Amino acid sequence: MSVSLWQDRSKTTNPKVQDFDVVIIGGGIAGLSTAYWLLKEEAGLKIALLEKGELASGATGRNAGFITCGSVEHFNRLVGKHGQDEALEIWNFSEKNLELLEEEIIRDNKEALQFEKKGSFSLASTEEEFEELKKSYSLMKDLGIEVEILEKDQIQERLNAEGFVGGIKYVKDASVHPVLLLDEIYKKIKDNENFCVLENSEVFNIESSGELKVIHSRSGKYQAQLVVMATNGYSAQLHPFFEDKIYPTRGQILATESLPKLLEGPCYANFVLDYFRQTPSGEIVIGGFRQLKKDTEVGYSDEVTDIIQDALEEFLNKHIPKIKGCSITHRWSGIMGFSSDGQPMVGAIPSDPQIYFVGGFTAHGLGLAFHCGKCLADVLFEREIPSFISAKRFA
Repeated sequence: MSVSLWQDRSKTTNPKVQDFDVVIIGGGIAGLSTAYWLLKEEAGLKIALLEKGELASGATGRNAGFITCGSVEHFNRLVGKHGQDEALEIWNFSEKNLELLEEEIIRDNKEALQFEKKGSFSLASTEEEFEELKKSYSLMKDLGIEVEILEKDQIQERLNAEGFVGGIKYVKDASVHPVLLLDEIYKKIKDNENFCVLENSEVFNIESSGELKVIHSRSGKYQAQLVVMATNGYSAQLHPFFEDKIYPTRGQILATESLPKLLEGPCYANFVLDYFRQTPSGEIVIGGFRQLKKDTEVGYSDEVTDIIQDALEEFLNKHIPKIKGCSITHRWSGIMGFSSDGQPMVGAIPSDPQIYFVGGFTAHGLGLAFHCGKCLADVLFEREIPSFISAKRFA
């Protein structure tokens, strides 16, 4: 972002520069997960987390609540792009993300967090896509990944969904209330006297001062030995390194009134571009269709548009006819960060090794960010991380 001379309150809001070991920029799941793992590693670290709005006001609080494994494409395509060994490593990394969330955060609070581990479904509306899903199924079964294949009648029976010729179920996937999940991560670390969260503290500049970094924000000026950018889709606004690596991409969603139980679990359709699920309290949440207006769905605007909102409603009416005529209670959008190669990014900026980052989750933030935060802590404590997420691949 840019800030005028008149808008720059960093010198007057808090004239005394505050010192920290680490300043984390971004109050979503990536930023709080990084803080969690750093403090678990070394509780005495002095850490400030700066958030431009409130915690969870970005993509973390605006997604559909899927905690799914893998990446943004069908597994057979992942194998074609990365090879079988690395594709399995990518899948296992996201499975580990869910395991870590359950072990560290969710285990004793499943009902309160609206956490359900019922798997997820990829549904094919054409024979062409079903053939791809069958290839994925075979590859995954051979590699020991838990997956089921479904025919048309099974989809109708288990999901009350019509217009699909077949699909597969990823058995270990889950869903959650994303804001309550973030709240729970925060609760784990908020009482550490060395940690603070500063909301309404949009950062507009990072500069060097000797061996330290100076972070200018709307709430004041801060110094730190290290900066962590957990800004995902907004990263390029703060540093040019990300201009060709993380692209801001808008996702639009709507939610219905509470309805009788219809769906066994979360679903993807249309080559993973569209997605829907039913919450424990009965609302159906659906998002996607950015492919209808690719030019307007890239950028930082978080408005909703008629063409995509209408398409979301039409999809529900076509594929889940039992809900025709139901009320739509919420419409919203959020800005995701799509990486240039489809995989998350963890590490340091090569030209500025005091600035670290975690992002580029490509619509899978809940499925990747907690583990990625741990990996960033691993990097800072000089441990190896998987090469497919490492920033070294851009060196």
